[in-house]
Amino acid sequence: MPLPQPPVQAQPFFDALNEGRLAVQRCKHCGTLAHPPRALCPNCQSKDFDWPAMSGNGTVYSYVVTHQAIHPAFAGYTPLATVEVALAEGPRLTSNLLDVPPEKIAIGIPVVAYLERVAEGVVLPLFRAARAEASRRPAGARAGRANRGCAGPR
Repeated sequence: MPLPQPPVQAQPFFDALNEGRLAVQRCKHCGTLAHPPRALCPNCQSKDFDWPAMSGNGTVYSYVVTHQAIHPAFAGYTPLATVEVALAEGPRLTSNLLDVPPEKIAIGIPVVAYLERVAEGVVLPLFRAARAEASRRPAGARAGRANRGCAGPR
């Protein structure tokens, strides 16, 4: 699949993913969380940011199911669910929802992020239904190597 080519303001997001953290941009002046990352705070226009870790918990805010491969690299990967997830902390991320049949996807279902290494030096946040994730390991257990949750890339 095509790999992301992040703009300079998004590099800290991808650096955090490679370190095993799902982090979003936060304005140091007013505290606004923003994703995708921006050169200026959308609230106060400050240029001073930090990158706090997010829990990875959220809900499906919106979604679309693609039935036709829109790029040759997507051949064999359809139908593909692209979701906009409202993280518990507030920001929204666009990603893919895995392990949920397209006909079962609904706005409002709880999801959890996990970090997937898709190439050398490239980690992406993907989502699974929270119930499916919870059934994979006991509550409070640290994620294993095969499914690291937001604890780190696989």
